[in-house]
Amino acid sequence: MDRNQKLYEFLKSRTWQLTEKWYEKLDKDQKGIYSTANQKEIQKLKEQNHLFHERFVKIFDNSSEECEKSFDDFIKMIVNDSGHQNTPLTEIIGEFFSQQHLYLELLEEFMFQHPIELSNKQLIAYTNVILSTINDVILKFTNEFVEQSKLRLKSQQEMIIELSAPVIKIKSNTALLPLVGEIDTHRAKVILESTLSQCSKMKINHLYIDLLGVPVVDTMVAHQLFQMINALRLIGVNTSLSGVRPSIAQTTIQLGVDFKDIETFSSIEQAMSKK
Repeated sequence: MDRNQKLYEFLKSRTWQLTEKWYEKLDKDQKGIYSTANQKEIQKLKEQNHLFHERFVKIFDNSSEECEKSFDDFIKMIVNDSGHQNTPLTEIIGEFFSQQHLYLELLEEFMFQHPIELSNKQLIAYTNVILSTINDVILKFTNEFVEQSKLRLKSQQEMIIELSAPVIKIKSNTALLPLVGEIDTHRAKVILESTLSQCSKMKINHLYIDLLGVPVVDTMVAHQLFQMINALRLIGVNTSLSGVRPSIAQTTIQLGVDFKDIETFSSIEQAMSKK
C-alpha cells in the first residue's frame, strides 16, 4: 500500500470523528442553520458535513476518478438546502475553512504515526492538496450560491410584480386590472404575460384597465400599454381604459400613441356604469 492509499484509509476511518469534532467546535451563536437547536436539523447538518468528508478524503484515493464531480453534486445539494439558503454566505465559508484546519490536524497525526515514510516534501505536497482543494470548493460554492441567490431574487421580484397586477373577475366574462406604481420595461413585460394568461384562464372577454395608480405614463409605458391592448384583442378580449387623467391623455397624444379605437374613462366607476 503506497503513502497516498495509507493516508486515504487513515482519513476514511475518521470521517465521523471529523464531523463530531467539527460540530463540537461549531460556534452555535451564528445566524442561520448553525444555530439551530432542532435535533432533526442538527442530525441533517451532521450528515451533510459527513458527506463532505466522504468526498474530500477521496482526493487521496488512487482509485477515485469521480472526486471533482462528487464535489459538484455536494455543492448543489448544499446550495439548494433551505437551511443554508437562510445562512449568511460568510458563515458557510467560515465552516469550510474549519474543515481545512481539521484536516491539517489529522495530517499532523498521520505524520507522527508514519515518521519514516512521510518526508517533508510529501508533507508539504499533502498540505498543498488540502489547501488547494478546500479553496476550489469554496470558490465553486460561492459562485453557485451567488447565482442561485440571484435566481431566487429574480423569481421573488417577478412574483411580487405579478401579484401587483392581478386580474380581478367582476362578472362571468368581465374583469378589472388595477395598475399601481411605476412601470419599467421588465414589469411591463411581466404584466403583459400575466394579464394574457389570467384572461385566458378566466375566459374574460372584456377587461377594464385602470391607470389611476400609475404616476407617470412615458413613451415606454404608453407603447407597452398599446401592445398589451392589441395582444388582448388577438385572444378575443376587448378593453376599456379608466383613470385616464388629462395629463396622461396629453402625454399619449404628444407621443403619437393612438387610443382612438379604445374606450377611455376618467374613473373606473364611469367606465363600469356604461356597461
